[in-house]
Amino acid sequence: MTSDHVWRQIEGLLATARGRVVLVAPFIKREVFAAAVGAVTAAETEILCVTRWSVMEVAAGVSDPEIAELAAADSRVSILLCHDLHAKLYLADDRCLVGSANLTAKATGRRQPRNLEVLVEVPEAHPEVQQLLGDIQATSVPATLELARQIRAQADVLKSDEDCPKFVVVTEEADEDGPSWRPETRAPHRLYPVYRGSRHDYVSEILAGVVRDLAHLNLPQGLSETAFSKAVLAGLHTMPEVEQLVTSGRLSMADLQQQLMEADGTTEAQAQRAAENICEWLKYFGEVRVVPTGPWEIRQGREFT
Repeated sequence: MTSDHVWRQIEGLLATARGRVVLVAPFIKREVFAAAVGAVTAAETEILCVTRWSVMEVAAGVSDPEIAELAAADSRVSILLCHDLHAKLYLADDRCLVGSANLTAKATGRRQPRNLEVLVEVPEAHPEVQQLLGDIQATSVPATLELARQIRAQADVLKSDEDCPKFVVVTEEADEDGPSWRPETRAPHRLYPVYRGSRHDYVSEILAGVVRDLAHLNLPQGLSETAFSKAVLAGLHTMPEVEQLVTSGRLSMADLQQQLMEADGTTEAQAQRAAENICEWLKYFGEVRVVPTGPWEIRQGREFT
C-alpha cells in the first residue's frame, strides 16, 4: 500500500464518474481540490462540493475559500457551505467512499508526513448516505466568489492582528475547557454589516475587534439580520455569567462584574469593561433595559419611552 493510497482511492473513484460527483469535506485545500476536479474526465459530469468556511479555520490555513475561483472557471462545479459539517464523503454516480479524510494534502497522503486516514466504499443507496445528502441540501447555502473573498479578507485581518492569539491547532470539536469569549466591540450595530462583507471606513483596530467577535461567534453564512440577531443573543445566553438574567429576568452589574473577575482572572477595570460590553450587546440584540438600583441592573423587557 502506497503512502498516498487515500488519494488513489479518491482519484480512482472520481475517474469512473459519468453523471454526478459529490465531494463532502469540512477542510478543502485549493491544490487538492483542483486535482480532484481534474480527475473527473467526463465533460458532462456535474460536480457538487460541500464544505464549510470558518474565518478562524481559514486563518489557521486548513481551508482555502479560493476553491470558489476554480469553481467559477469550471461550469461543471458548484459549491455549497454547510456550517455544521463534519462528514467526509466522496461520491461518483452510485458509488461512494466514506471515512475520515478531508480533501487536504496531508489527509490524502499527497504530502508527507501524512495523516492516518481511512476511506471505505459503500453504495450510494445506503440509508446513512441518503440521510446525510438530504441534511446537506436542507441546511446548506451557496458559496460565491464574493463570500470567499470576504472570508479571506477577514482571515487576513485576524492573521495580521497582534492582539489575536496565534492559530496553531484547529479541531472539529469545540474545546469546552478553553478560554471564554467575551464581546469585544462596544458598538454591536457594526457586527451585521461586517458579517455581510462591508468594511465601511473603520480604522484597523475597530475592524479587528469586530472580526474577532464574529470569528468567535462562528455563525452560519447567509443569515438574515433577524436570524443573525437571534443567533448572537443565543450565544450571549450560553455564558454562565448571563444565566441569571435568563432564569430570573434580572442581573446585577455588580454581580456580573464579580463573576467575570473570578472566571477570567482579570482586573476590576477589565471586568467592568467586559460587563459594560455584554450590557450593550444585550440591549442591542435582546429585550432588556438597564435600571438604576444602586449599582445598575439589567432586566428583561425593553424600556418604554
